[in-house]
Amino acid sequence: MIMSTSIIKKNLLLEGKTKKIYATNNPFYVIVHYKDNITASNGLKNNFLQDKGIFNNEITTFIFNFLNSCGIRTHFVQKKNNREQLCHKVNMIPLEFVVRNIVAGSMSKRLGIKEGKYISNAIFEIFYKNDKLKDPLINDHHAVFLNIISYEELNIIYHIISNINKILKKFFLDKNIILVDFKMEFGKNDQNKILLSDEISPDTCRFWDKKTKKKLDKDPFRIGLKENILDIYMEILKRLNVIKN
Repeated sequence: MIMSTSIIKKNLLLEGKTKKIYATNNPFYVIVHYKDNITASNGLKNNFLQDKGIFNNEITTFIFNFLNSCGIRTHFVQKKNNREQLCHKVNMIPLEFVVRNIVAGSMSKRLGIKEGKYISNAIFEIFYKNDKLKDPLINDHHAVFLNIISYEELNIIYHIISNINKILKKFFLDKNIILVDFKMEFGKNDQNKILLSDEISPDTCRFWDKKTKKKLDKDPFRIGLKENILDIYMEILKRLNVIKN
């Protein structure tokens, strides 16, 4: 087991909308730093929200630790401090995989289906991570044609995300949270193994309260509701028992 204290943060490798990735003195590990930015609409909406990075670090740490314990291979190794994680270095696959259990968001608009309709068969979608193209929705054949991934690798990922969806749906439902939909990203480590990467948090998921259907994610920010986002993220932490009520 790698010791966090033996890892030294070095130069900045990459900065995204909500995270920074740093090299370390070990070529097989990186440090992920969570920023206080909250974004929507492919970055068109971008606000500073004090301490948001701390919340997402805590939530993702909890969920990735849980998934690791369930046999899901992730890039997460351990939490270093309130804003940073030690992670396996991976080459990110430039695709976003979205799992939909209930119609909401872009799917509702795209297909003209009222938000809230339950989906009997979980729907998997792929988005091509390309800021210039605004992350378009594509299918398997596009992804293979673009030389991003192979059909075999797609099958592996679909198997992984199907398992993750089953695990997390039950996990959150036990905490009176409905997992409406969520985004996942994957990368390959130095042994070319596919690992769940990035984060799982209210930034990348739609969570609804089981009874009231209140939104427990960043959707209020997306659609311009005047709600305290940090209070919502705090509620998720409380239900995960990371902090006590």
